[in-house]
Amino acid sequence: MKNSGFFLIIFSAAAFFISASFISNSSPDEPEMPKEVKKAIEKSCFGCHNTDSQNEDAKEELDFKTLGELSKVRKITKYRDIAEMIEEGEMPPKKFLENYPDKKLTEKETKLLTEWAKNEAAALIGN
Repeated sequence: MKNSGFFLIIFSAAAFFISASFISNSSPDEPEMPKEVKKAIEKSCFGCHNTDSQNEDAKEELDFKTLGELSKVRKITKYRDIAEMIEEGEMPPKKFLENYPDKKLTEKETKLLTEWAKNEAAALIGN
């Protein structure tokens, strides 16, 4: 009888950890990002740059859901591209913003995302 109680505890703990892994909003390969960065990306980038997007060109160029799966060199390149495109005002595209002006990055968001992407690339280079 004592063994069944121990088994129940072990089984319950295992079930909890397994279900928690399915409930998580991000896959293990998705990069961790500060809350403000994630908020800006969700507002202005994620709609086109994700696996489920209808915009084939955008998701082929950058898919935030699979960014963590890339090789170190490809991640560095993607982070540098993100910083450059945002810094130069190429993302989100002007044509897109004509239809969705609320997706425009603020000056603060532009600086935040640019610095984040540059720091991520630098951190990978340092490793």
